[in-house]
Amino acid sequence: MRLNQNILLLGKKVVLVPYTSEHVPRYHEWMKSEELRRLTASEPLTLEQEYAMQRSWREDADKCTFIVLDAEKWQAQSGTSEESCMAGDVNLFLTDVGDPSLGEIEVMIAEPSCRGQGLGTEAVLMMMLYGVTRLGLTKFEAKIGQGNEPSIRMFRKLHFEQGSPSEPSTQGPRRVLPQDPRMA
Repeated sequence: MRLNQNILLLGKKVVLVPYTSEHVPRYHEWMKSEELRRLTASEPLTLEQEYAMQRSWREDADKCTFIVLDAEKWQAQSGTSEESCMAGDVNLFLTDVGDPSLGEIEVMIAEPSCRGQGLGTEAVLMMMLYGVTRLGLTKFEAKIGQGNEPSIRMFRKLHFEQGSPSEPSTQGPRRVLPQDPRMA
């Protein structure tokens, strides 16, 4: 999504930056992990396919992707490369043409040393705020595989509710925001 191509979102634990071609080699290395592919329901891609995917995500109007950086590493010293601070990614998909106020959200903390520290939670909250303030979203859903317990626990802590697995439009935890997004 070109809308976020020059946006940097700074949180306490994470920094969200647009997914660029400079991030692809590290991202590709992460996705060689069978565990990550299982948890994210992803297929293995070649490096060339990964570059093509990054370009399409930048151009597609229905996908908003940020790379999650570890803020502590990123702020530790000037000149630190984004690639060396990468922790994962967070995405919004705007694919329900019948409901433009609905965004599907997902997060992946791929770097093992960054898991379990709240980076994913902060990244999701920041992305939801971005979705409300910049994209006009009021509802979010997360489609999570039944075996991905860490993600299920995180989204439940964020007050997402379990949807019916038999209804495609409500698969996975779903959250509807109150009228005032600051109350979320």
